[in-house]
Amino acid sequence: MVPRPARLRSALSAALIALACLLAPCGALAAWAAYDLADTGRYVTTMAPLAADPAVRNAIADTVGAGIMDEVDARVDVRPLRGAVRPYVHDAVHSFTRTEAFRLAWDAANRAVHDAVLRALHDESEHDVTVDLAPVTAQVKRQLAVDHVPFANRIPVEHTEVSVLPVQELDRFRKGFHVLEVAGFWLPVTAVVLAVAGIAVATCRRRAVTATALGTALGGALLALAVTIGRRLTLADLPEEAHQPAAGAVYDALTATLRQASWLLVALGLTVALATWLTTRLRRPRGPSSPAPDPAERPARVRI
Repeated sequence: MVPRPARLRSALSAALIALACLLAPCGALAAWAAYDLADTGRYVTTMAPLAADPAVRNAIADTVGAGIMDEVDARVDVRPLRGAVRPYVHDAVHSFTRTEAFRLAWDAANRAVHDAVLRALHDESEHDVTVDLAPVTAQVKRQLAVDHVPFANRIPVEHTEVSVLPVQELDRFRKGFHVLEVAGFWLPVTAVVLAVAGIAVATCRRRAVTATALGTALGGALLALAVTIGRRLTLADLPEEAHQPAAGAVYDALTATLRQASWLLVALGLTVALATWLTTRLRRPRGPSSPAPDPAERPARVRI
């Protein structure tokens, strides 16, 4: 029968290890949101390759082309020729998405949006988060002039503010962001402390190490599964199915670090569990070997 103190230690160790394995993927998720998404340089670097993604370029061409047609309709009645004009506008915008000016505008717009959102989340202002597109327009204008595009110098640089985050949603985003900032640091630290404590109080530490490693691997696998399910739910909620490939490309780019972290947890957990198992096998004592026969007990040889 197992003594009562040993049972209490085993129960406490199991509880600490289970809690640590539960906090490990949550800590990875919080750290990703607080330190990866919240860094403007990393965000712009992550989004930069999407300027060459065909699905993203098509979605931008459709959106910008529709905006241009709406602006033209507001000034000139082109409804009789709308079907004939739309393809030309779409082709012109789509051609622009293949230029260096578009890539510069893409990076500048992403940086401007990210900076505006971060400033709003850190200060206490109570107004809509807007982005001034004048710097983006100026950058595109300079690049077009360098490329010797006709009439590039005549492009007007107007201060056009685009709403990014409405004020009614700002307070909720601030609270969530502050929680992520705290959780992104303390959840991983707490998970490590609980795991070490659970292994320290265990009656069989090798078994506790194996359980911690397997639980970490399971948590990483669940995190990878959550990222996959989140992708499907995100794409399913889009109102336009034509833009799903572009949204999928953006989602994959933003969650690339999170997927790497989840598979790192899986690999680390399985490696530690395998190493512990191999160490246990190598240190296990071998079965008793047959003793050498006693010379005194050997049968006497009969000489003839």
